[in-house]
Amino acid sequence: MDFYKYHALGNDYIVIDPQKTKIELNPERIKLICHRNFGVGSDGILSGPIIEEDKIKFRIFNPDGSEAEKSGNGIRIFAKYLYDSKIITQKKFKLHTLSGEVAVEILNDDATLIKIDMGTVTFKSVSELLKINDREYNITCLSIGNPHCVIPLEEISEELIKEIGPKVENHPLFPNRINVQLLKVIDRQNIKIEIWERGTGYTLASGSSSCAAASVANKLGLVDRDIKVLMPGGMIRVEIDEKNHVHMTGQVSSVAEGNFSQELRKNLRQNPPTNLLPR
Repeated sequence: MDFYKYHALGNDYIVIDPQKTKIELNPERIKLICHRNFGVGSDGILSGPIIEEDKIKFRIFNPDGSEAEKSGNGIRIFAKYLYDSKIITQKKFKLHTLSGEVAVEILNDDATLIKIDMGTVTFKSVSELLKINDREYNITCLSIGNPHCVIPLEEISEELIKEIGPKVENHPLFPNRINVQLLKVIDRQNIKIEIWERGTGYTLASGSSSCAAASVANKLGLVDRDIKVLMPGGMIRVEIDEKNHVHMTGQVSSVAEGNFSQELRKNLRQNPPTNLLPR
């Protein structure tokens, strides 16, 4: 097969294994493959495994052709691909992303429930004001291997994150752009978020965004350390220890596997359109 498609709570990725599919993934080709009208369609591409010095590495590409340091959903998806393909047979192993090593634990026999050690959160700012569209928002910025800006609000919506998400993502404060989450606290154990992902746009679910939003809610004293994060695509469980170390547990599903058509292969070999926007 040329590709393997999975989703984690509606956040879908295409896995391209370089041992099986010989293709150089430049930004134009990534945009074309990920495009939902002109290509296969996905929220990104996971390229791997890349074996170096007994380490299993993989790369995470956004649908705009940029490369991400880390993706909680992407890690779970890639772990399931390795397990489904019998490249990995044990249920505990480690993977290496651009931001470093992560520990993986597969919790059931079909690898549809996976727990990830996401590492330690680093807070960059807490409850600072940011003005967007003539309104001031309290923002908390942090890193969990990739950057996040969390905005707590009484009410959140898809319409609001689509309105302000791209403006926050590309704000001059964030020269490398940033992931954005609107956060609503339901009670001490449950929060709800809407997500705008850097390089992707509106997203039904995100693992690292869940960890970021839960960590901010905990930092502000609004929730406990074991939190369910509700998103349009489903729910992720986030556990935070006293040192802001985070574990995330969520579901993963396979969708399809297939081959690129001869016409698409020809377009990929030639010069794909450079004006394609993510869809």
